[in-house]
Amino acid sequence: MLQQLNLTFSPQADFAAYVFPEPQYLGAKHQLVSWITRYIPSDASIVLDGFGGSQSVAFAMKKMGLQVHTSDLMCYCHQTGQALIENKNVRLTPQDVELLFAENPQAGSLMQTLFEGVFFDHDDSALLDRFRANVQTLACSCKQALALCVMNRALTRKVIMGHFAHLQAIPYANNPDRVRRNPSIARPIQNLFLELLPDYHAAIFDNGRDNRSYAGNILELLPALSNVDLAYYDPPYCNSHSDYQAFYHLLETFVEYWPDKQFRGGTKRYHPPRYSGFDKKKDVRESLHRLFQASADIPTVMMSYNCRSYPDINGLVEIAQRYRHVDVKEKEYRQSRGGKGSVAGSREYLLICGK
Repeated sequence: MLQQLNLTFSPQADFAAYVFPEPQYLGAKHQLVSWITRYIPSDASIVLDGFGGSQSVAFAMKKMGLQVHTSDLMCYCHQTGQALIENKNVRLTPQDVELLFAENPQAGSLMQTLFEGVFFDHDDSALLDRFRANVQTLACSCKQALALCVMNRALTRKVIMGHFAHLQAIPYANNPDRVRRNPSIARPIQNLFLELLPDYHAAIFDNGRDNRSYAGNILELLPALSNVDLAYYDPPYCNSHSDYQAFYHLLETFVEYWPDKQFRGGTKRYHPPRYSGFDKKKDVRESLHRLFQASADIPTVMMSYNCRSYPDINGLVEIAQRYRHVDVKEKEYRQSRGGKGSVAGSREYLLICGK
């Protein structure tokens, strides 16, 4: 199959023609980007997506010809940002792909130790350990990020429900009724990677700007940025499936390949988790205040929010109004998009905050 892999691509005539590879990520704004980006001021030039997540909004900003800074607490999200936002023209060659799946006697065994018999069988677990070791032999960081980004997407295709906060992956993959409804859960991971890679290659383009992806807490990044015209924030919707580290712990473990972490519970989630400040009721109000304070020099701040979140929309507006003039737009989910916050009938808000 590798010998027959076609990785040719054709540059598009304009940025708008580039298509973001559809994510499978709780809270992703993929279906809302046209609504969100319509409110970006026409004179904006340098923008920040402070909670990049799936990177779908950052990608839309890049298509607008803006200089984009994107950041996320999680390293696996940063890898997507580096692969699709920061990356201008680097793609994987057929030789790179051969190398990624080659045998490697120096490969570790972390994925086998943790996740064999939990999410994957032995062959797939061993393949992931081998792949992760081989990533480090690729020529540059953009190639490494692209390989990890596509493999992470393959893993969310492979595991039922697209996340890792459950213990049903293997039983469902062996259930013929489940497999008929979702054949991906029974397919080899390598095949899923090869199927997805051309879509990611086709989404790589140079918009003429120096875009950057960062990993870390946005409150620590903001003081290091300057001349940002607009910041877009999509923080975890506290009280509404906000624990992304529980849902995607496996992707973070795969990317970081920690040699010395503790792993707990049936799903083998890493411990301790990274501190967010936005995913627990005891922290979120203070963190929202700090976010607006740290954004004081940015002319426009936009924030996505949801009717099922804590604090509620009135509480959020009250916080924002201490620092800025606030205009609220809203949109109803007419069909479920997955996740507690996007069930049919719930409402998505967009705060547009000027000085």
